[in-house]
Amino acid sequence: MPRVVARLFVVASRHAAARSVVFPTRISLFSRLLSTSQGTQSLTRYSETTDWQKKLTPEQYVVTRESGTEVPFSGIYLNHYEVGMYHCVCCDAPLFSSEAKYDSGTGWPAFKDAHGTWERDESHTSIIRRPDNSLGSAGTEVLCKNCDAHLGHVFDDGPDPTGQRFCINSVALKFKPRDNTSTRPEKSEEI
Repeated sequence: MPRVVARLFVVASRHAAARSVVFPTRISLFSRLLSTSQGTQSLTRYSETTDWQKKLTPEQYVVTRESGTEVPFSGIYLNHYEVGMYHCVCCDAPLFSSEAKYDSGTGWPAFKDAHGTWERDESHTSIIRRPDNSLGSAGTEVLCKNCDAHLGHVFDDGPDPTGQRFCINSVALKFKPRDNTSTRPEKSEEI
């Protein structure tokens, strides 16, 4: 009996191998979408045909599209404390509020949490996290959810209450100051 089972296994595996040679493109769509290898299409609204090199400066392109890092203590937003919102330089999605910014002393702008975070829930933010081993140890890369731009990294050595430090490249950000004009009409005082 075991010989019969072994023979069936050999025949079935040969048939599967022959089928994969005949139909090499028969990879499930689900497997392709979950793949993180080079050449897979983005699930965002930006396609591969977006010409980022024309849209961005060379430094912005290297950091956001090639996962580069700007030189520490060189970013324009390192010592920037104006009230407003930091947006993605590629797609203009709101990423971090100036209220979450703090001085971490690391050489890059640091934020306690992403704009739209509710407690530890980041489902309404414009960022996603991805495991990253490029720094020589296990880390977490921060990407723009809308256009897959590399923004920086997040670490678990930040201040309370989140304990997180989003270490973000200045060249990946575009700052928009808060508009202090009120849309409500002023009440006039009657005498």
